[in-house]
Amino acid sequence: MPGERTLNPREQEILHSIVRSYIQTGEPVSSRSISRRRNQALSAASIRNTMADLADDGYLSQPHTSAGRAPTEKAFRCYVRSLNARPMGAADAERVRAELIEEGTVQGQLGRSSRILTELTLHVGIAAAMPATGQILDHIELLTVADRRVLMILVTRDHMVHNRVVMVEEPLSQDQLNPIRNYVNQNFSGWMLGDARHELLRRFEEERATYDAILVGLTVLCQKGLLQVDQAPEVHMDGASNLVSIDLHLTRERMRDLFRALEEKKRLIELLDRFLELPAGELGVHIGLEEAHPAMKELALIGMTFPLPSGMLARVAVLGPMRMHYEKAMSAVLHIGRAFESLPT
Repeated sequence: MPGERTLNPREQEILHSIVRSYIQTGEPVSSRSISRRRNQALSAASIRNTMADLADDGYLSQPHTSAGRAPTEKAFRCYVRSLNARPMGAADAERVRAELIEEGTVQGQLGRSSRILTELTLHVGIAAAMPATGQILDHIELLTVADRRVLMILVTRDHMVHNRVVMVEEPLSQDQLNPIRNYVNQNFSGWMLGDARHELLRRFEEERATYDAILVGLTVLCQKGLLQVDQAPEVHMDGASNLVSIDLHLTRERMRDLFRALEEKKRLIELLDRFLELPAGELGVHIGLEEAHPAMKELALIGMTFPLPSGMLARVAVLGPMRMHYEKAMSAVLHIGRAFESLPT
């Protein structure tokens, strides 16, 4: 921030030592305990004076009169700026990549990613993707169902699968559906969905006078949303129950509010959008999420954004307490992002 004093090397070292100790124990840190941890001799009194200066600058708080000092949000932000995500071991990296490949679809890969993030960090793992208007059609499948219903299956080049059962006024047999399916797959596979819809509308208008059975059936199914995908985001979250074991200084009612907020897909997307507005592939860390929800004041979000085939934008993140093992969480998020980038298209 403009006008903010730059910490000298000793102050940074002591502050980071306090943050690391607080992450490990959750207890306020005394000058004597910092003195014992240091390799270079420095009296507890000197450390105490430095801690007093850090408190004056807003890096430390004193929860109790006779206790040690606890790091503030400002201290955690300073500490995180000094960290780099450590690369995951080759064996673990290959295992994660193999698990994602095993899923086969983007939906499955996102779900597996959120579970892996939770397993690696013991915090909340989040993975999300927003369908883009530029999604490319791979193929469709049409299946007749009882009672004048048709199952429409649309698969895009990024392996997203969209299923929709629609009701039609006039029954369509499987023999009628097969030529419609073939017409779309032969003419529009590899097209962007929006372009395919516009071209079909043009063809409907041009060939109105020579409407054949295929175009009649295709018109009906397009009106039912055949080449449209649900624009709602694909969101997966795991490990929310891990928040129960953290002392977030919340009342029971506030804790319920927090869980209700996390259950809302829209709220999760807003959380990721607000705090992860970074260039693709760049790791972001945001500490203190009170802007998103009052009950998230003591939480931190670590995440990154990366593109998927066909223009989809995916985000993976770890949501956890301010007092978390940041290097481990940063490494987990970074590796999931890298694993997605290396998947076969």
